[in-house]
Amino acid sequence: MIQKTGLAWECSVPFIRYIEDTGIACELITPQMMGAPYFRGKLVSLIIPTGFGNPAYSGLLPALRASSTRINTFLKKGGRVIVFGAMSPETDRYDWLPVPVTYVSEYFSCPVTVDEASPLATILDDFDTSEVDCDGYIKDPEGDVLAQTDDGKAIMVSYPVGEGTVIVTTIHEYPSRGFLRHFCTCESETLF
Repeated sequence: MIQKTGLAWECSVPFIRYIEDTGIACELITPQMMGAPYFRGKLVSLIIPTGFGNPAYSGLLPALRASSTRINTFLKKGGRVIVFGAMSPETDRYDWLPVPVTYVSEYFSCPVTVDEASPLATILDDFDTSEVDCDGYIKDPEGDVLAQTDDGKAIMVSYPVGEGTVIVTTIHEYPSRGFLRHFCTCESETLF
């Protein structure tokens, strides 16, 4: 089995170290690499961290939009993408995804319920689910809700795309190590 992911950001961040400490190979994918036609990385998954949609935190959004066809192809061929909160009140920050996502930016801490039947529900295994930090919620999700607040706000939604999966989450924490091992492990890599 192959354990490998790409993390999209401008520079190396502690999240990469956290992933590598879990035993997963992690490649930094900068906006310049993402938009370059010569970059042909092979990955199991791609991680888009919190803040990607806010220019105060990141310049990643233009590269994601320019690479939307590449991301869609990656997903259709079996790739996996997890996208964290945009950290922006603007409603178009997920328009580069091949699925409709309406993100509402609102920071809060609350109890959450996860769909225990899904192996992806392990995202919170390292945390106390009675008080989880979130940077918003997904309004009227069209995918499978994997985690939600006690008042019904979706905070983790899974969308099938071809042979792959997109997960959108507003959980404002690193995912659990068990989740990363599951999400970033596969029998083969997919060309990005």
